[in-house]
Amino acid sequence: MNSRKLKLVSAAAGASAVVAMGALTAVFSEDSGSATVVSGSEITLGETTTIQEASTIMKAASTPETTMAVPEMTAEVPDGFR
Repeated sequence: MNSRKLKLVSAAAGASAVVAMGALTAVFSEDSGSATVVSGSEITLGETTTIQEASTIMKAASTPETTMAVPEMTAEVPDGFR
């Protein structure tokens, strides 16, 4: 087989591999392809959203959790940097 025919067969094999990968991607894709569009002035919540009472959401903390950040470790300055 001469060089020209080998290149043609290789190009055909590569192109068919690309087409096969695209077809497999389309078949095994998990995306449903349709988005839910809600139109209206009412606010809606998703399925996993939970509603809490406004009094528990709007309460401020009585004291701050951390007043000052303190490192747990300290390091010594190496020789030559002093």
